[in-house]
Amino acid sequence: MGGAARLSAPRVLVLWAALGAAVHIGPAPDPEDWWSYKENLQGNFVPGPPFWGLVNAAWSLCAVGKRQSPVDVELKRVLYDPFLPPLRLSTGGEKLRGTLYNTGRHVSFLPAPRPVVNVSGGPLLYSHRLSELRLLFGARDGAGSEHQINHQGFSAEVQLIHFNQELYGNLSAASRGPNGLAILSLFVNVAGNSNSFLSRLLNRDTITRISYKNDAYFLQDLSLELLFPESFGFITYQGSLSTPPCSETVTWILVDRALNITSLQADFLRDVTRTIHIHSQFPTVLLRQMHSLRLLSQNPPSQIFQSLSGNGRPLQPLAHRALRGNRDPRHPERRCRGPNYRLHVDGAPHGR
Repeated sequence: MGGAARLSAPRVLVLWAALGAAVHIGPAPDPEDWWSYKENLQGNFVPGPPFWGLVNAAWSLCAVGKRQSPVDVELKRVLYDPFLPPLRLSTGGEKLRGTLYNTGRHVSFLPAPRPVVNVSGGPLLYSHRLSELRLLFGARDGAGSEHQINHQGFSAEVQLIHFNQELYGNLSAASRGPNGLAILSLFVNVAGNSNSFLSRLLNRDTITRISYKNDAYFLQDLSLELLFPESFGFITYQGSLSTPPCSETVTWILVDRALNITSLQADFLRDVTRTIHIHSQFPTVLLRQMHSLRLLSQNPPSQIFQSLSGNGRPLQPLAHRALRGNRDPRHPERRCRGPNYRLHVDGAPHGR
């Protein structure tokens, strides 16, 4: 695991044959949309990760870049940096609001223009503005995160994508310039309890409103600070976007304490249990399979259902890049204590 895919000559020929066939199928798709995590959608070839760098010259870094993401973080390679300051979140004291959106590739939360949400501190030299919250997840528990820790994946990964608002006017411009982007990643496990912020996003009344591609639902009164653990450390490295154009302008910050979500929402489980009690012919094994996220479709309702799960890029080589952390990996038994291991919200350490 961890190596970037190498293309043999036969695979390249197959690709160009598929591209030639696509020309005769219908109008050319928008190049920005012409990529996928899976190479076959509705019977048509759509370039998957091994081909991203070949189908669009602007995406060449996906194939030849040397600082690509995601990576497998081996803790023995993490350099302890005691001078990394704590992470700071600024919301202006206001609740977050915005649109939850099924993009056909991810579950995305797009914040409204106000309030402006900024992150700073840690390895960041500038203030970065939140542009998107993105959720990636797998078809089975323990596999779904893009990044791994010591060769171990997680069921999901929440990515908070920010752009450098001090140097650039928007995400697009920042993705093309140095020190342009910052992405905070939080890992997610399936457990008996659930993170309160994710519960708001993933409860049954909300998640069923974005069942199909392009479905959207407006949310408000969200407290973003509740997404973060009460105390945590982080690991940082220099990498890239994990989607085309794979720009190598990203400072990644990986929170080292995982969040939890439940396998099934409690109210949904109760309703299904009642149905099964009334109609006893339904096997109880259904309960273990009905994860609300995995029921989201990457297609519109007019097309065959294909689960949104499995929406992550394969691991890329870390090579000689440095991994830095604000916690000493030589002493994992030491708990994160003190203000350096808390999220500072509008200037003060956040505690719950």
